[in-house]
Amino acid sequence: MAKVFLKKNEDRRIRMGHYWVFSNEIGKTDGNPETGDIIELRDTSGERMGSGFYNKNSLITLRLLHKSYEGDFGAYAKKMILQAYELRKALYPNRNSYRLVFSESDYLPGLIIDKYNDTYVLQVYCFGMQSNLKDVVKVLQEKLGAKNIFTRNEKYFRKLEGLPETDEILLGEIGTETIEDGKIKYRIEFADSQKTGFYFDQADNREFTERLVNGKTVLDAFCNSGGFGLHAAKGGASFVTFMDSSDSEIKNVRDNIKLNEITAETEFVVSDIFVYLEKCIAANRKYDVVMIDPPAFAKSRKSIPTALKGYAKLNKLAIECVSPNGFLVTSSCSHHISSEDFLSSVNTAAFKAERQIQLVYFNSAALDHPKLPSMEETSYLKFAVFRVI
Repeated sequence: MAKVFLKKNEDRRIRMGHYWVFSNEIGKTDGNPETGDIIELRDTSGERMGSGFYNKNSLITLRLLHKSYEGDFGAYAKKMILQAYELRKALYPNRNSYRLVFSESDYLPGLIIDKYNDTYVLQVYCFGMQSNLKDVVKVLQEKLGAKNIFTRNEKYFRKLEGLPETDEILLGEIGTETIEDGKIKYRIEFADSQKTGFYFDQADNREFTERLVNGKTVLDAFCNSGGFGLHAAKGGASFVTFMDSSDSEIKNVRDNIKLNEITAETEFVVSDIFVYLEKCIAANRKYDVVMIDPPAFAKSRKSIPTALKGYAKLNKLAIECVSPNGFLVTSSCSHHISSEDFLSSVNTAAFKAERQIQLVYFNSAALDHPKLPSMEETSYLKFAVFRVI
């Protein structure tokens, strides 16, 4: 097996449990490994530190596997996927849909698997994992009874890894599924959906917001399939506005309202969020609870300053639409944005809006998104609830 050797003093972060080795940390390579191969990692003295997927063309040259890897990736994939499955069943015993595998957090680098009943939707951002995908499919089909398996990748991350930017059907077909997040049902049309079809990462946070909404007016902006607003209606909200820039997502919300037999008064708005909030401000329209769950503003570290300005602007507009003593529910899914910087941007927004805010709740992603304390990249979602005075 080919080997890479770390430069002197570059081993501490890896020994502490980080699973990426960067190109500038490698001193030398023994053998002629090809991109996608599993090779050994050794420190400068030659001590073995583990094995991982090699990519000579990526800044992340080695994506490590768990130290229990013994040379058979098929057996390793089976062990790790089933281990991940047992964790989710323990966390959500009454659900059949959740994030089954969360990449490095489940020791399967560059692999995300979302489970929708018997349909499994994958995102693959590691060249070596792509090369061994047949072993993953085998486990899902033979051990977990998968009937449909296909990919829904983000082209940006595939391009960084040097992978084809196309999706593929690995088993069965692309159809529809009706899932439950514990309280709300959703009909997922995979052929016309964002990401893998559903944002499981906010599931626990959506349920939390039910505490805030009884008898209140609610704006669910960036509503996607309506998760936050549907939970608000379930929690007793008197009126819910669902707003998204996508006609198809608003159609999905209407379908999900019927599916859940929601009786709360609702309205539906297709608009750019900045335009809509500015119209609300001009008309002095306020909501008791404003919920904003935008897409990632920062795709890379160099975009952090621009992203923080964007978060401050968005949250300022949202705060100006909150009734006195109402609530702002806000999120960031940009892993390059720290919790401190995100909260600071909201504080800046409140200052510019000339309102006072109290942080009453802060959380990250749902329990099916475990984190590695040694690897901050596995903790990306920031979710905050502020009381706006």
